[in-house]
Amino acid sequence: MAVPRVAWLWGDLVAKQLEPGRIAPRMMDQDLMTVRMSGDLDWYLEQARHFPMLDAEEERRLAERWKNERDEAAARQLLGSHLRLVVKIARGYGGYGLPLGELIGEGNVGLMQALDKFEPERGFRFATYAMWWIRAAIQEYVLHNRSLVKMGTTAAQKKLFFNLGRLKRELGEFGEGDLAPDTVASIADELEVSEDEVVEMNRRLAGRDQSLTAPMRADGDAEWQDLLVDEDQDQESTVADASELAWRRDLLAEGMQSLTERERHILTERRLRDEPMTLEGLSSVYKVSRERVRQIEARAFEKLQKAMLAAAANERARMARLAA
Repeated sequence: MAVPRVAWLWGDLVAKQLEPGRIAPRMMDQDLMTVRMSGDLDWYLEQARHFPMLDAEEERRLAERWKNERDEAAARQLLGSHLRLVVKIARGYGGYGLPLGELIGEGNVGLMQALDKFEPERGFRFATYAMWWIRAAIQEYVLHNRSLVKMGTTAAQKKLFFNLGRLKRELGEFGEGDLAPDTVASIADELEVSEDEVVEMNRRLAGRDQSLTAPMRADGDAEWQDLLVDEDQDQESTVADASELAWRRDLLAEGMQSLTERERHILTERRLRDEPMTLEGLSSVYKVSRERVRQIEARAFEKLQKAMLAAAANERARMARLAA
């Protein structure tokens, strides 16, 4: 199995990739993010074994040398001693269909980032701190590369993605089909997500990417995309709806001309605003009672209805004469 090149951990590239205060993004892009493959896993582990395990005091001393003096040898020793941690964590994500070498490569990215942020004066062991960065880098890679369809875009979906399989095994669910309602409820409660999210993620993880242009049958011409339903309106319906809406607006504008200025204002404020004006507010404007405002509104609405119906009837009669 191929694994990422790790020569940067002890070669001359360390000076280029580890700059004071940060890791050079450009060099990371070239040498880490787009990892090259060489050798096999045994070769990688052999290189990792060249670095001895560090006790707490030696680890702190190396971390301080790197942080305070940008000592490349210290950084190389500290990173190299944690390569086995990267392998251990990467193996835990081997069930997502991605090569172990790629997972190790992304874990190495997280290890480098951890060193850049590590503060030895806080008293934590570097492995305790680095495993979070290693795990985060690998998880991000898995989410973006397991499927062509983007998944795990929210915190709840990420939690489901990386814990659903474990919980299914604990509950004795080993099938590929839909989960039992009790199982769904149990998982949703454990991960604090909705039952619908559990069902959806389980189906997505059980399925595989498939081209929409692939034939449905080996001896047929039908493709999977032929089954897709366009939920949008067709062009003719869209044009017809737009024409109907324009006609109704013209009728409304014509009907409003039959009202007095006060009636138009009251009806507009009471019926045509997103936030209607209150009777109290209009009564203050026109110096009348709220009941009087209500009466004017009702009468204006009735007049408007009659005017619009009459205008619609006249328009239909005109169209009929033109068609005759």
